[in-house]
Amino acid sequence: MIIDGVKVRDIRFHPGHLEFAARLFGDTDKPLLLALHGWLDNANSFVPLAASLQDYCILAPDWPGHGHSEHRLGGYPLHWLDYLYDLHAILGWLAEFGLAPVAIVGHSLGGIVASAYCAAHPHAAEALVLLDALGPLTESADNAKARLARSFAQHGRERTGEDKLYPSVEAVALLRQKLTGMALEHAALIVERNLLARGSHWCWRTDKRLKLDSPQRLTPEHADALMAGSEIPTLALLAEQGYETIARMLPKAKDWYLNFNHQRLPGDHHFHMSHAEATAKAIREFLQPQQLAR
Repeated sequence: MIIDGVKVRDIRFHPGHLEFAARLFGDTDKPLLLALHGWLDNANSFVPLAASLQDYCILAPDWPGHGHSEHRLGGYPLHWLDYLYDLHAILGWLAEFGLAPVAIVGHSLGGIVASAYCAAHPHAAEALVLLDALGPLTESADNAKARLARSFAQHGRERTGEDKLYPSVEAVALLRQKLTGMALEHAALIVERNLLARGSHWCWRTDKRLKLDSPQRLTPEHADALMAGSEIPTLALLAEQGYETIARMLPKAKDWYLNFNHQRLPGDHHFHMSHAEATAKAIREFLQPQQLAR
């Protein structure tokens, strides 16, 4: 199929522990980018960027519990480290076909996961591109006890009520637009892949556990130990109207990465959708020297 002028193919694959859904954008004879979306988003968040970056083939999987991918089994709390194993499995699946991405592009959660994984596996790709992300989220060890108790309490509550139904995809897109300020067309792109038809109505297919607190976060000291000396060439693109918590991490990121570049681009947290051309230009200019150096 063709979406926004770019060829799109829907695929499913099982790298060993879960079944993933993904969208493959562009021609498969082009250099491969592995695109990892953010929390509560899905592969469709990369449609505008793929349309502006057609000199690459982009594989965009849905994280487990997002989009059309399988939910994690059981009812246990979700841990962010699970996503690192997902990434490891996806890269292993690609390697079975003799494929490796020239770069991993991660937005928000996707960038957090990719940054941590590549710190331990610097040769996972030739380069890393972070979209409004810099590294793992941290909190003081003083919060560990309260976080653990809160997370288990949330997961232990009865959650057997009926799923909320919505009259249309458009109605849900309007709700997300009001919540985030995203353009309606971009909100619709994301929510349509996170919804499931039920008769004449729609409900969320997203794993409900994603909105609950995880039992544990890294401490700043743990993150420093993990991220220090990260070797992979890294470009961080940060939103001019992004989250202040990310901006405050920039001095730390400059210490973590040995080969680090960063730019600010217009837009909010989803600037890779609203300003896809500028994002594509920055990525292209960063990656071309990396490819020439091969």
